[in-house]
Amino acid sequence: MKKLLLVCVAASSTALLSGCATTGGLSKADKRFTRGEYEAAIELYKADVAKGKNTAMSNYGIAEAYRRSNRIEQAESYYKAAIDGGAKAPDAVFYYGQALKANGKFDEAAQQFDAYVQNSAGRTLAARAEMESKNAKMANTIVAMRSNNEVTALDQVNTPAAEYGSTLVPDTKELVFASGREGKKFPGNGENFSDLYAVKFDDADKMTGGTVRKLEPLFNTENKHEASATYTPDGKTMVFARSNDGSKKGLLSVDLWISYNKNGAWSEPVLANINDRTADDFAPAFAPDGQTLYFASSRKGGLGGNDIYKATLGPNGRFSPAENLGDQINTAGNDNFPAVAPDNTLYFSSDGQPGLGKLDIFMVDKGKVVNLGAPVNSNGDDFAPYFTTKDMGVFSSNRAGGKGSDDLYMFRKKPLKLVTFIADGTLVERDAKTGATTPVSGETVELIGRDGKKIQEVTTGADGKFSIKLDSAAASYAVVADRPGYFTARSAVSTIGRKPSQDQLPNEMNDVTIPVTLTLTKIVKNVAIRVENILYDYDKADIRPDAAAELDKLVETLNDNPKITIELSSHTDSRGKDAYNQALSQKRAQSAVDYIISKGIDKSRITAKGYGETRPEIKNAKTEEEYQRNRRTEFKVTKIAE
Repeated sequence: MKKLLLVCVAASSTALLSGCATTGGLSKADKRFTRGEYEAAIELYKADVAKGKNTAMSNYGIAEAYRRSNRIEQAESYYKAAIDGGAKAPDAVFYYGQALKANGKFDEAAQQFDAYVQNSAGRTLAARAEMESKNAKMANTIVAMRSNNEVTALDQVNTPAAEYGSTLVPDTKELVFASGREGKKFPGNGENFSDLYAVKFDDADKMTGGTVRKLEPLFNTENKHEASATYTPDGKTMVFARSNDGSKKGLLSVDLWISYNKNGAWSEPVLANINDRTADDFAPAFAPDGQTLYFASSRKGGLGGNDIYKATLGPNGRFSPAENLGDQINTAGNDNFPAVAPDNTLYFSSDGQPGLGKLDIFMVDKGKVVNLGAPVNSNGDDFAPYFTTKDMGVFSSNRAGGKGSDDLYMFRKKPLKLVTFIADGTLVERDAKTGATTPVSGETVELIGRDGKKIQEVTTGADGKFSIKLDSAAASYAVVADRPGYFTARSAVSTIGRKPSQDQLPNEMNDVTIPVTLTLTKIVKNVAIRVENILYDYDKADIRPDAAAELDKLVETLNDNPKITIELSSHTDSRGKDAYNQALSQKRAQSAVDYIISKGIDKSRITAKGYGETRPEIKNAKTEEEYQRNRRTEFKVTKIAE
């Protein structure tokens, strides 16, 4: 992936070579490495490993060559071999963690980053390792995220070479992109130098058909990379990225170039005035206003590897000083490939934000950076989004299954499938003696909101069935039926967390039913009703949280039925002394009553009664289950007001 139009050929690292060098000077592999000829260096290092020559550092050289040519996922086994072999490379553990992350091994990656932090206090990468560990631990959550997009490979454009970084020419509506499909080899990774190409699709909506052409010679060179073109909305100004050929010492590889369309002809590109001659400047993208240019740069003063900057194009053709977007966007990692959608939403790619492996695409939503999730993002590099319309565009990826090292993919926001929640209910009456239920017809059922206000009401059919349409948004309700002489029937209904994911919905409009049963029970005085799950700790009468949840239901019953007065009773099993059990049961009953009164129930409506072991449900209990049945809490209605 050409996130830097590959890597700087002129820049080298003596840190690696100082460990690899033998007493006779640099090896052949080292020399190729220091010239940035990573593909050749890899083969030479592998040959050294096969010969048993400086094995640990040769493995480290292979790993570093893969990393520096943006193939860190291939470096995993070589970093491990270097570390296991005792390579004198203190940062190997950090980069090994990055390789694991690139291969989706997030838990293992976090372990390596944590180990690096613990053993590398004060090192330059220690702060980034902390960030990487945090991100790796969040990755499994992000893996489960999915956006409402469909993704299709542009296989009529993609080739076994790299295709990446697209934009539309405003007047011709051609899609301009970079490709290495022909030309000279770049020694950094063995692929071709990239040039700028264009295609005008026969069907713009489906991005199909059309013939690919190479842009004019003034935009392409034989031994340099060109990529990431961007145009002002009027089509009069073009900015793109171009590397040097690696022969100019002291210069990094990529700068921004600018050209103007005058009288139908493009001018010879010249260096834009916002370049930093000691850094890479790349991935330019004009905002819809045609004046604000976003771009990525590795210049000093940033927050990490590459940062995103912006500058304003003046009427004189010169840009204002570049402004770093700050730590809301930029991280200690690499933040690249900005893009501004038609609605002015900023998108960008980053490996420093929590993601799925390498570069992921993010958007800035109300000041918050949001990962787009699958299927736009993958374990590979996903970068350079460009919106051709409000809900459609192209991005680049080197994910598995493509034709080349990088390919172009179309993304399109799918219409949201809508959901209507329906409470699908049945109202029944329970026989107090037999427990059998029969449907209740012609009865009113109300839907109550969280504020206690009635939202709507329906009438049950001959079969006791009723149906209530609920709000499509997540909400909680109560469904209530009230008949004189019966306990109010109430059931909680919630749509929170019940909305299926988009890929689980079969139709554009979908009904999701929530079953609910309401049971009317006749109020009969002095008939005990068991309150389930009122449990106490051994030899205690304190109300436990699980018991409080059950007592809250009894509070609700008293609120729903304001005319009843009840006795709440507590019972023990037969083990223990009679007097002790009597006293304990009274304490427990009183604790329960006190709790209910604390919830706003008038104390005149409820009394506590402890029966100890005098009223067992199962006489002569012998098993623990039978003892548990006898240890119970009950209530009975003692009075019904007129």
